[in-house]
Amino acid sequence: MKKVSDTASSSSKIEWSILKVVAVIGTGLSLFQLYTAGIIAMTAMRHRAVFLGSILVIAFLTRPLYKGARRDRLNWALVLDLILVALSVSVAAYIFIDLNGIFDRQGDWSQWDITVGMTLVALVLEATRRVIGLNLTCIAFGFLLFGYFGPYMPDILVHKGYSIERMATTLSLTTEGIFGLPTGVAATFVFIFILFGSFLEKTGAGNFFIDMAYSITGRFSGGPAKTAVVASGFMGSVAGSAVANVVATGSFTIPMMKKIGYRPHVAAAVEAAASTGGQLMPPIMGAGAFLMAEFTQTPYLEIIKIAFIPAVLYFFSVILFAHLEAQKVGIGGKPKEVIARLGKTIKKGIHFIIPVAILITVLVMNYSPMMAGFIAILAIYFTALLRRDSRISFTTLLKTLEQGARNAVVVAVACAAAGIIVGVVNLTGTGLRFSSLVVSLSHGIPLLALGLVALTSLLLGMGLPVTASYIVLVILAGPGLMDLGIPLLTAHMIVFWYSQDANVTPPVALESFAASGIAGSSPMRTAFTSWKLAKGLYIIPVVMAYHPLLLNGPTREVIQTVIFCTLAITAFVICLERYFLLSLTWVETILHGASAIALIWADQTVNYLGLGTFLILTLYQIVAKKKHPTRKTVNTAAETGGTGP
Repeated sequence: MKKVSDTASSSSKIEWSILKVVAVIGTGLSLFQLYTAGIIAMTAMRHRAVFLGSILVIAFLTRPLYKGARRDRLNWALVLDLILVALSVSVAAYIFIDLNGIFDRQGDWSQWDITVGMTLVALVLEATRRVIGLNLTCIAFGFLLFGYFGPYMPDILVHKGYSIERMATTLSLTTEGIFGLPTGVAATFVFIFILFGSFLEKTGAGNFFIDMAYSITGRFSGGPAKTAVVASGFMGSVAGSAVANVVATGSFTIPMMKKIGYRPHVAAAVEAAASTGGQLMPPIMGAGAFLMAEFTQTPYLEIIKIAFIPAVLYFFSVILFAHLEAQKVGIGGKPKEVIARLGKTIKKGIHFIIPVAILITVLVMNYSPMMAGFIAILAIYFTALLRRDSRISFTTLLKTLEQGARNAVVVAVACAAAGIIVGVVNLTGTGLRFSSLVVSLSHGIPLLALGLVALTSLLLGMGLPVTASYIVLVILAGPGLMDLGIPLLTAHMIVFWYSQDANVTPPVALESFAASGIAGSSPMRTAFTSWKLAKGLYIIPVVMAYHPLLLNGPTREVIQTVIFCTLAITAFVICLERYFLLSLTWVETILHGASAIALIWADQTVNYLGLGTFLILTLYQIVAKKKHPTRKTVNTAAETGGTGP
């Protein structure tokens, strides 16, 4: 009996020790992130090394080697986990301590550098397998193979090929790979706002905002999703940062959507797609809009004027997706009598409005998102002290800090894996090579050229920030679009729109990964869903190309173009969702797709043909719903390929 008792005690000690280590590292990482966000900044590589090393340790201690692996006793799987933890700490320490030496040895790497580089790539791939799954792991590994076997690739992709040593050091010891932009984004304001979300949850502020959203939108179908779209538009219009938009508004809107019935990956995708539009909505529009004004020698006020209508059309497309998702799966409104009155709800948690107001004010004042998040966290903590039911104890505070770090693991690992893809794309020059081929491959067909520009922008977006992607693409492909008859300002606006697509398009989708971290959903599933919801990024630039008067023309013609474009977007969304008033047959689906194309065609006769088709299809659905009330009105995700809950 004593042996059994001793064994049980030993088992509990092992599990307890692991949990304690995770708690200490998680709490320490959150405090470190707060310190570097609001007090003293740190060199990018050192900051990212500490961040990623801590994330890898938490990942290996909380995600076992395989499903069912025991953690209550010492075994080979646990020993391997501990070895991986030791390697993660060692790699991070090596980079942190010897960073100056690493910079001095650029291009003349030591054997230790090569070993550390190969180890970090392997650690990231294994952490990705455990945390996210095989999909992203295989994609990242596939890019490594592409980098190695370059000479054997097809002509359009061929390159000289790179040794394992060269790829490992480039990806691990520079900011061109694992420690590049994706991890930098995760290590800065994404983590801060995920931590902000943890404070909202623990203080009860999250529940207050959810209740307030119910009071406002509860009567409408999918109300919080529509609120998310509008809120992201307002926030993005002044913040000018797509990922910051996701983490700032998503902290509130994603829990709202989940509570009313949207599955986590759909809630995250709605927020990611909506936040993408924030960089398209005047007045800020990100740095790219200012560059556009310089490139085209156009007053910035004129840029704002022509950008407004397309941005509104984009938000309309996302709202329509959210509405049809709600209708399709039966997320209806609530009876008025069961919804708390708005005044009563606000009175109950009015003190929680203070940190939100502070957050918005700081962002509008052009402080960095990291500083805004830091101030917002302090604000939510101190305002929670104003009432007894929202105060958190010291123990709860420590748990909140730990939970923030745990919640960041998924998005951080996804971004580290994305860094491998980014590094290989940059190393091989694949993105730039595609840009130079756009004009020659389009054979003078504008629609084909637009498709090639969209593909190229996606590839560039894997390795470059949105603004840099716009600059490279407009310099290389912009003249080609103008040679095909597209006006200067229109060509720049098209490229600017396409440069946004990498935010929500897999395999590198920073906004989707950030939203998935808040929602607790699969990053890749979220990315594919947000890619679908953000299809306005591809449709509206085509409208710009074939109807340049949409941007700047006589009022009557602009109104006509907006009407046709709105109906085209509606038809296209219905086609993708395979649902309108009722579920669509394949014939109706194809006809809706055809009407969408006809409505944006460059021939007015074809436009009216598309209009007639759309109106007939709408009338048919109205009649069918009245005549056949028993006809199925809800598609399952399996039947439609949809993304509904």
